Amino acid sequence: MLTRRTLVALSAAAAVTPAIPAFAQEAAEPLPDVVLGDPDAPVTMIEYASMTCPHCASFHNGVFKDLKEEYIDQGHVKFILREFPFDPMAAAASMLARCSGEDRYFDVVDLFFERQREWAVRDDPLSKMRSLAKQAGFTDQSFEACLTDQKLLDGINAVKDHGYRELGVTGTPTIFIDGERYSGRRTIRAFREVLDPKLGS
Repeated sequence: MLTRRTLVALSAAAAVTPAIPAFAQEAAEPLPDVVLGDPDAPVTMIEYASMTCPHCASFHNGVFKDLKEEYIDQGHVKFILREFPFDPMAAAASMLARCSGEDRYFDVVDLFFERQREWAVRDDPLSKMRSLAKQAGFTDQSFEACLTDQKLLDGINAVKDHGYRELGVTGTPTIFIDGERYSGRRTIRAFREVLDPKLGS
């Protein structure tokens, strides 16, 4: 379980001023889903992803763009990304995406996946994250406030915990299509073979 203490230590290294540590709280509720596409689309695709996962970045920077163009943008599929961070930096990137608001959530996710090699594997990653966040409209103040938001971190941890306990998610990316775990190849052709019959095509 990722803790605020871990994020605070990372934040301090990047000159982020942490807030006063929170007292123990009751179990948090998972954060609400952010939907990409038509909320009433006939097919639902859910992906559990870690922002530092290279396989997740490869998927989002490649096949996902085809899925978005062919199915999500056309109103056939609604897509939900659920946070499953494996490390504090992944949690921090997810927090920044959430802090950006629903309208810009996927834009920030795309930015951090596209530039993953710049911030996820380098020394002093939070400094690079700060720079990317500013490109997405954050100020130093809003960046610091986001990464020291205990309630937000608890909610992200709860999303991960629900995926693990209720759905058996242990790795990323893990994809569900209409509630069924998708275990096929992550190619656009393979997704077409699953999605088209559901859409009657």
